[in-house]
Parts: sequence; C-alpha cells; structure tokens
Amino acid sequence: MLDFLLYPNTVAVMGASRTAGKVGYSVVVNLIEGGFEGEIVPVNPAGGELLGQKFYTSLEEYGRPVDMSVIAVPTAAVKGAVISSLKAKAKAVVIITAGFKEVGEEGARLEQEIADLCRAAGARLMGPNCLGLINTHHKMNATFANQMPEAGGISVLSQSGALCAAILDLAAERRLGLATLLSIGNKADLDEIDFLAAFADDEHTKVIVGYLESIGSGDEFIRVAESVATIKPVVILKAGTTSAGSKAASSHTGALAGADIAYGAAFKRAGVIRAETFEGLFDLATALAMQPLPKGDRVAIITNAGGPGIMAADAVEHAGMEVTTLHPQIADDLREKLPAAASVGNPIDVLGDADPSRYALAVEAAQADPTVDAVIVILTPQAMTKPAETARAIAAAVHGEKPVLAAFMGGRNIMPGREELVAHNLPDYPSPERAVAALKAMVDYAAWRTRPPRVVTRFPVNRRRVERIIARQLRAGRYYVGEVKAKDILRAYDFIVPDGRLVSTVEEAVEAAPRLGYPLAMKISSPDIIHKSDVGGVRLNLDSVQDVADAYELMMLRISRAVPDAFLEGVYLERMVPKGREVILGMTRDPQFGPMLMFGLGGIFVEVMKDVTFHLAPITHSEAMSMLMGTRSYKLLEGVRGEAGVNLSAIGEALQRISQLATDFPQIAELDINPFIVGKPGEDSVAADARIQLSAGGAR
Repeated sequence: MLDFLLYPNTVAVMGASRTAGKVGYSVVVNLIEGGFEGEIVPVNPAGGELLGQKFYTSLEEYGRPVDMSVIAVPTAAVKGAVISSLKAKAKAVVIITAGFKEVGEEGARLEQEIADLCRAAGARLMGPNCLGLINTHHKMNATFANQMPEAGGISVLSQSGALCAAILDLAAERRLGLATLLSIGNKADLDEIDFLAAFADDEHTKVIVGYLESIGSGDEFIRVAESVATIKPVVILKAGTTSAGSKAASSHTGALAGADIAYGAAFKRAGVIRAETFEGLFDLATALAMQPLPKGDRVAIITNAGGPGIMAADAVEHAGMEVTTLHPQIADDLREKLPAAASVGNPIDVLGDADPSRYALAVEAAQADPTVDAVIVILTPQAMTKPAETARAIAAAVHGEKPVLAAFMGGRNIMPGREELVAHNLPDYPSPERAVAALKAMVDYAAWRTRPPRVVTRFPVNRRRVERIIARQLRAGRYYVGEVKAKDILRAYDFIVPDGRLVSTVEEAVEAAPRLGYPLAMKISSPDIIHKSDVGGVRLNLDSVQDVADAYELMMLRISRAVPDAFLEGVYLERMVPKGREVILGMTRDPQFGPMLMFGLGGIFVEVMKDVTFHLAPITHSEAMSMLMGTRSYKLLEGVRGEAGVNLSAIGEALQRISQLATDFPQIAELDINPFIVGKPGEDSVAADARIQLSAGGAR
C-alpha cells in the first residue's frame, strides 16, 4: 500500500551535504553504508560527491523520476524542494525538517500548503519534523540516526524522533531485529492509521510497536487496529493524554473518566496491547516476536532457587493466571530423573547446583505436560552455575509449540547466558515479575484473538418517547436533565423505576403520599441543584402523612437558605426501593472515541477507591460481564462468606441498555444511574436515582 515509501527503488535526498554533522550528510551516508541497493540521488546546488556518490545540483539535472524524496533543507526552502520532488514524479515525500505547526500558526499554514501540494499530486507525505525511516529488509536507512539495526520482525512507528533513536540503541543492546522503523512527526498526511494498515500487509512485519502522543480519528483507529490485531500483535505506548477528557463533569462517570481512560478502553476494544512504560514496550514486543502465543493461562515455573520461584508464582497468581499442578505422570518422571532434594511441584526447583542438562530435562518435561500452556525459566548465579551453557541447553530443549520465557537474574556473571538466549530467539528478563507481565499480555492477546464474534443485542424500546423529552429540553435551553425526566427516559428503555410523582406544594405532597404507599423518599427537583444531598435536598423512609408534610416544609426552608437563587420545580416523592447491593452505572461521551460506559460498586468503592471499569459502546453481553469482573470488588457481587450474590445478569443487561441509549442519542453527553439497586439472582433491579447531561450540538 505504501511501497513507494517503504520499498522505493530511487531515493532523492534534498539538502544532501558533504559536511559531517549535518542532517543531509547523515542521511546520504546512512543510505550508502546501509547497503541500499536502489539508486541514491543526493541533491545540493554546489554539486560534488561523497563516498563516491555523485551529488546533483538539482533534480532537473538528474532528469529521471524518483520514487521517494527525503527533504532536509531549511524550513524556508522546504516548499520549493517539495515542488521539485513532485515534478520529478516522487510518490513519497519525507520531510525531516522541523519548524512547522509545532512552532506556531505560520508554520501550520506552511505545513498545510505542502500537504495540499502532495495530495494534489497523488504523493504521500511523511512528517514534517521527523527522523525519517528505516527498512532493514530493503537495506534502506533514510534517517539521520547513527546506526542500522539487525533485520527482524518488529516494525516500529513513533511520534517522537528522539524515541526512535533510543529504540535503535535498545534494539542493538538486546540484539533485537527490526523490520521497519519510522518517525511520523507532525502527521500532516500519513499517520499511525496508515502505517498500521501498511504493516498489516508487510510480509516482514510480525509485531507492530508504536509510541503515540495523539490519535487522529478515534473511530477509524479502532476499525483499522482491530483488523490488524486479528493477524498481528500491536503494542502501543501511549503518552501525552489530552485535557479533553478531564473537563469539569457533573456526573460521577464524567469525573472519573479522562483521556487516558478513553485510550485504554479504545485499545481494549481493538485488541491493542498497551505498554505502560518504555521498558515494558520492548518486554512485550520481544516475547511476541520470539515466541508462539499460549493456548491458555496455566504456567509452569522452573528455577534453581526457592525465593525467585516464589516471586514468580506470586506474580502469576496476581496476574490472574494459574500456577498449574503438573500431570502426575510428568511429575513422577521428573522425580526419577532429578536429585532427591529437587522439588517436582510447581515451581520445579532443580536446585542451586543444577547443570545445563538438568535445566533441559525440566524444560522438556514442562513442555510435554498437557496441563502446561507456558513456561518461565529462572536462573540465579550460583558458584557452580554455567549461564551460557545453560542458556544453550534450554534453547535446544525448546520445541516452539508453547511459549518459553526466561528470567536470568543478576548482572555481569549472567550476561553470557542472556546473550545466548537472545541469539537463540528466547526472550529474557532481569526479573520474574517482568517475564510474567510479558506472558500475561500474551495470554490476554491470545484470548482476544480467539474471542467469539461480537454480537450487540438491540432491545425493543420506546425511542420516540426519548426523542420528545430530549427535544423539549433542548428547545428550552436546559441541558441538565434532572431525576424526574431522566427516569422517564430510563423507563422508555425498559428500566425498572420506582413509582413517583413530582409535587410543587405541601398539599400535593400530602395528597400523593398514600397513593404511592409508604415508606417514601423525598428529593428536591431543580435544574440548578445537581448534588441534592449536599444541600439537604433528600429525605428517606417517610412513613406517614405527617412525616411527608414536615419533610416538605423543612426541605423548602433549607433549600431557600442554601441555594436561594435556584429554580425549584418542586419535590419528587417516590416509593422507597427494596434493599439490595448498590452499584453505579454510567456513560460519558469521549470527544474522540464516543460513548464510554462505566460500572462500579456504590459508596466508598466509587467515591474513595475509584474501583470502576470502562468500556466503549456499543457493548456485547460478554463485554458487559467483563466490566463487572474487571473490578477489584467483583467478589462482593458473587457473594462471599455465606452472603448471597446478586443478579449479575441484570447489571449486564442494564449496561447494554445504557449502551443502546447512548448510541441512539448522541445528544446525551453524560448519564449516571446512582444507585442502581441490584437484588438477588432472579429478583428485579431498580434505578433508584438518575441524571443526564445533554450537549447542544450532539457529540459523536
């Protein structure tokens, strides 16, 4: 798709230089010394040559078409260089030069002019303000970086040129092979979405790694990334979250959400593996590039020391994977072949004096065990340890059907072993925890790859009723939808809502109370009062007409003092909800990725612990249930210590109904159902309180 950029036959360098230290010098030297087999066309008005390569005074002097033009001239000369390149039929333009939209309005205007020129000519533009690109399988280094990596299967895209340089250095240290590395700079034309699609089609790319500070089109990114991730792992380190998602919000959901949450939800939907750190980025990429995906989460641990084995076992359990019990026959075979003092449980302790053959025996056994999906091998340097020989023995024992990850712990003494592991395509980590974290990412990605097709349920609802309510609110300029109308909207989407009535006088309250039935809740209704309880606007468990009358009078008195300018619609008198587990359900609309659903337990779990999960709408039933299981407090919903669990399916269905409501009505910016009272299995669940925030134009 981008062959003129990734696999050009002719590369022009506009701004080529014979002076060491200049960008144009480094690009030309890198192309020559990297062994580029196509034609290099350095352009400098002064002419000359470098390393036997002729310099042309202009592309007109060269007189033939070029596939790609790399531009490294001063900012003021870039536009002219682009025009010359396009006249020479360049189909790809790479602008290394900085000084465009990153420096201000004038730079942004010039950048747009250049992008428009390329678009009109049918050429693709990478940059400006970028490092350039490397394709090891094409022997092309069109950057000003100081090294060419080994050829391999990892392709890297980065919004930061400096980070590309750091990646090259790290790849060299780890002897990690790269396929392509490119710096996308300002993304005036080509962006991360274009390159994800291109890497999906690239036969040399096995794993895609990215560093991104922003994503252009949320919907398009999710669509393309999900398509790519079904065939190749995509690992992204996302930094520089914007302020868009951290705006002032009226709902719990809006307050808890943010741009970083939205990116996390988008990556989860698309199957993108998110790295939390630069270190983690290559921990994950290394494992994915070197080892097969596991078929499950059952882990065998092999170690020559008890402590590190326990560390690994703890990490596996904390990650939600299983420290499996070895098959009895495998355990018996090991017991016969290992020293009597060795442990054939899991971890398998081959003892501190283990020689290479003992490690190989344990690795063979673990791979042969049908109860094992993945193996982690730990080595600590003992006096008799032979790291290099052990690494070679482990590598020779690996069959390649199950992932095997190593954690050779220590420093200088174990370096020969770590080098042997990398040379034999075995990922190695300095600690068990980092090896387990990489394996966990592999397990999750493998599960995502084998997930069932997404089926989003559409419930029969009264959509016209909601249309009328929202239209009336917007015509009146009222963007905050209070409890009364919010519950009308929920009723239209088949939520169970307690019987209630809005009253505006004490007489109406006294008259309505017996009809609704006791006990009753009384809540102030005002578009100017969002947090009702903070101003004395909530009374519960009213058991008589007198209770209702007294509560009404007192509430009006307190409200008049606390918020004297508030417009009061009256009070909402409502039948008390049966007791149950309180949870919070919500939705907030991210400006880039659209509606995000939120789930959490009520009370301190949301207020203090912020134990909530998010997922992009629309969601399936399984995704709704995964939101519940994603909270730390999920066990409370299942039931613990003899306490009955709750109706989990009712929560899942409620989340799906909110998902449908949010996708049906882009005018809804935020929604909270707090609390949502959940009964025991088989019992109804009730929306006890709700509020909705609308947007004027209707976000996406």
